[in-house]
Amino acid sequence: MENRSKHPFAELSPDIVIDAVESSGLISDARILALNSYENRVYQVGIEDDVPVIVKFYRPGRWSSAQILEEHDFSHELAELEIPVVPPNRNQDGKSLLEYAGFRFAVFQRKGGHAPELDNPENLKVLGRFLGRLHQVGAFRPFQTRNTLSIELFAEQSSQYLLEQNFLPNELRQAYESLTRDLIQRMYQIKGEISEPRLLRIHGDCHVGNVLWRDETPHFVDLDDCMTAPAMQDLWMLMSGSREQRMRQLSKLIEGYDEFYHFNPAELMLMETFRTLRLMNYSAWLARRWDDPAFPMNFTWFNTERYWAGHILELREQLSALDEAPLQLF
Repeated sequence: MENRSKHPFAELSPDIVIDAVESSGLISDARILALNSYENRVYQVGIEDDVPVIVKFYRPGRWSSAQILEEHDFSHELAELEIPVVPPNRNQDGKSLLEYAGFRFAVFQRKGGHAPELDNPENLKVLGRFLGRLHQVGAFRPFQTRNTLSIELFAEQSSQYLLEQNFLPNELRQAYESLTRDLIQRMYQIKGEISEPRLLRIHGDCHVGNVLWRDETPHFVDLDDCMTAPAMQDLWMLMSGSREQRMRQLSKLIEGYDEFYHFNPAELMLMETFRTLRLMNYSAWLARRWDDPAFPMNFTWFNTERYWAGHILELREQLSALDEAPLQLF
């Protein structure tokens, strides 16, 4: 693996962060606060005689500039239609993706808010309404460079990476290899049992941590994982609890969603497939980032025998979940 001391973010000093912000035309008051972000590096930077801004430095080598600009353009397209997202600022030359000292970065307005209370049915309805609006815009045109959610990308490549890089302990390797093979086969079977769902430009990582609730409105943040995928990918992460609880939550979400965009009930068959893809991709994501010193420091439980045993158990439960009847709308 790469020497951690040579990781690209090792060169991102506070001085470079402040100089990058000032290169965009702002004048910093030199206050800087690192925010919780592992994939990229994100800071709140104070601005003279103004409110602070949020600055995101993109992980080198993850996205091409074209992919980042598609994310930015999608954010601005949504914002211009008054869909509550937080797009990157554009400088006086109209650019949102900037570069300084070899780092690509973007500047955002700081927006406050709190996590939505998803046990409130009316909040779910409101959230569904805004997701319907987001997907309505997402259907206007396709992405050209962003990822498409697929079993091959999120499951096959993930398991292959973990096995090839020998992350699995020897005594668990065979169990993982056999289990993931069965999962992948079952997911392809499910995919073949339904008509091809409509693919849209979506948020891609729409969990409760990426929704800020303010003024009775959900504000969607961090479109870093925006992708081409069925609508269900932006809905399933907002449900939790027992089967009955999730069905009630789903019905409220779709009640609001259908006011702006039609939800295809056939996509309910894909919910556990998408959950499985996320679980498999998450472990591979941690493994791929293990050369970044921030990851061993903050994910101390990862890459231990206990972790892999728990992960295999979780995947076994998913294999059973894939055979359960899908949720139904009331």
